[in-house]
Amino acid sequence: MRIALQLARGATGQTGVNPMVGCVIVKDGAVIGMGAHLKMGTGHAEVQALNMAGANVEGSTVYVTLEPCSHHGLTPPCCDRLIAENVKRVVVACTDPNPRVAGTGITRLREHGIEVQLGILEREAIDLNEKFNKFISTRMPFVTLKTASTLDGKIASKTGDSRWITNDQSRAFVHTLRHQHQAIMVGVDTVVVDNPKLTTRLSVAALDPIRIIIDSKLRTPPTASALEQAGRTIVVTTDEAPEDKLEKLLEAGAEILKAGAGPRVDLRDAMKQLAAQEIGSILLEGGGRLNGAMLEQKLIDKCYLFYAGKIIGGDNAPSNFSFGGFEKMSEAVWLDRLKLEQFGYDWCVIGYPQYQGGGS
Repeated sequence: MRIALQLARGATGQTGVNPMVGCVIVKDGAVIGMGAHLKMGTGHAEVQALNMAGANVEGSTVYVTLEPCSHHGLTPPCCDRLIAENVKRVVVACTDPNPRVAGTGITRLREHGIEVQLGILEREAIDLNEKFNKFISTRMPFVTLKTASTLDGKIASKTGDSRWITNDQSRAFVHTLRHQHQAIMVGVDTVVVDNPKLTTRLSVAALDPIRIIIDSKLRTPPTASALEQAGRTIVVTTDEAPEDKLEKLLEAGAEILKAGAGPRVDLRDAMKQLAAQEIGSILLEGGGRLNGAMLEQKLIDKCYLFYAGKIIGGDNAPSNFSFGGFEKMSEAVWLDRLKLEQFGYDWCVIGYPQYQGGGS
């Protein structure tokens, strides 16, 4: 099962809104087949492993990180293939939260006399597909926040200078995070001040995320670098957006998504509409105001908080979270399942926000 999990992780960022799955087939003490789900619409992990095993698969044991599917989607049900191949036993790490599966795959295998064992390395398998699990069960995207700040929580100096707070190692890891998410989201202030490309730049082949810009008043310049890159750029605005600016952005290649009738973007409605477009994971690289607004509305699922060993001060220097704040310490958002990772002289705090009254 650990080999199957490793195979699944190799496809991180490549499966869209589908889960990452790994499969290993064993017979007479030897591995005869291995596979992973590599891309949405292609053969599932079980099919890849069965194809590798060939005619020798009858009576084998199949280890798979996620319950085999039992429904027709872009590909046929994996259950039917396992049954047809007369495997003896299927070991499953965790059930599939997809309502179209949700235990029916296991039931179907057992009905055909196949022994099923459930729960081997279950926690690891669930964590592996945290983005998919959130999206498929709530129809809301999994939002990962990334910030980079000094030890005193500043994301730029009082003059607005922010290059560079963190080191090359930290920034390279952030590009890995971009590859692992379907979309990257920033606020219009970031676009106006930094004019970022919002692409993935690694030494190996990687995927560029869909670019999302939160822009209530359509201040995004039609000449912005984000609009010049290949792929989709979605500008999220409101019903009050100026029509003349909207037309110019459309001419520049932007897609326009309207969320909210007031002067500010309704972020929760925006997340729902993006999910309806099959965007299941978003990397939030916002400024303090967007970060704070997303946190206030309980829309952040995971945090990567990078800290450089620097202190810069400045009463007017922007912070990584800018919002009204809470009146009592007991109301604070706290991070669960904390991990600390070091990148040279930088440190990254990783955790899952816990909100008073529940999350998104």
